[in-house]
Amino acid sequence: MPARVARPDRTRIVKGPLTADAPSPERERSEPSTGAPGVGRLIGLDLARGLAVFGMYAVHVGPAPSQGGVIGFMMELAQGRSSALFAVLAGFAVALITGRRTPKTGLAGRQAVAKVIIRAVILIALGTALTMTGTPVVPILAFYGLFFLLVLPLYRLGAKPLALLAAGWALMGPQLLYALKPVVGGRVFLSYGQADGPVSLFFTGGYPALTWVPFVIAGMALARCDLAATSVRIRLALTGVALAVTGYGGSWLAVRLVPGAAEAVRTAEEGPGMSSVSSVSPDSIGIFGDTPAGMLASAPHSEATLSIMAATGVAILVITACLAAMDGFPRLRRLAKPVIAVGSMSLTAYVYHIVAIWFLDTEQSAVPPLPILLGLIASVTVLATIWSRFFRRGPLEWLMGRATELAHRIR
Repeated sequence: MPARVARPDRTRIVKGPLTADAPSPERERSEPSTGAPGVGRLIGLDLARGLAVFGMYAVHVGPAPSQGGVIGFMMELAQGRSSALFAVLAGFAVALITGRRTPKTGLAGRQAVAKVIIRAVILIALGTALTMTGTPVVPILAFYGLFFLLVLPLYRLGAKPLALLAAGWALMGPQLLYALKPVVGGRVFLSYGQADGPVSLFFTGGYPALTWVPFVIAGMALARCDLAATSVRIRLALTGVALAVTGYGGSWLAVRLVPGAAEAVRTAEEGPGMSSVSSVSPDSIGIFGDTPAGMLASAPHSEATLSIMAATGVAILVITACLAAMDGFPRLRRLAKPVIAVGSMSLTAYVYHIVAIWFLDTEQSAVPPLPILLGLIASVTVLATIWSRFFRRGPLEWLMGRATELAHRIR
């Protein structure tokens, strides 16, 4: 019997995790600044993580976007954007660990670097273990661990240098990866249970580092900003809008104006592969496509510059909106506590849903996707809410924290 090949979610690519055990943002001490209080400002990050968790669940077990209607539209919104949001928040986590507004130096800096390295190694090992379970998704944890290691040398940079570096990487990375295609080969979605190797992690896997690291760097730049200042939030929101409009709008125009681009998209839509906002197959478009015209796509996981720009803009908008909402509407903060609880233990929530997919064998289940999705969301929300009433960290976050205590032995 031929080996089954893991399909990239519907997209069957895992959207996610996670910040590992970065200092819980709702508990970080407020910094002096004009504007809203720091507590709500940081709780907003966990709200963004919680929303990203639910989006990730929707992609992996929810109905197909092609079904249309309100549900189909909501499923489309989750495609690619939840993973990008997690990647941006991962960059924020690196900044929290190494000193958010002011990078740590001396002994504190060395210990912070060691903590990031320990987290990265654990994420790579945990991601590999989850992949070996044979679930029909491509876990992102191993990729995340690599991202942490790749951006660590940048932790002393300020917001502007990081933003410029993220923009430059987003501009050059996809083009470089396309140029390397003859060497590294086409995009590869491994058979169930096969762990990603270095080539997959860097170039050909579901989240190739060469095109996903810009999200993490953007998150680091975001963390360096004075997020309590209203003026900064407004500028960030406008930046998010500009990136999203440029990415999606620029792609829309380019596909219609550049010769061959529209045909490349149509070919992708007719072929097998991931379903996304534009129903673009990774085997037919983007950096692994047969024509450079595919580089103009902004569809999720097309790994093109415009796609990176658009998804980064959406992530910035979501984070900014969550921060503002938690500061400006105390009643909403109380209503959002269950979602915040999920976001505060996003690593645990991520692993929970992979284990659930493996245990329930959702691919073969007779239960329709929507009830499975709602059941997962409800169960993780209840568990996170109860857990957070008694413990400061999620179970996996606590274990990660204990592991990183080894960094304190550095003198």
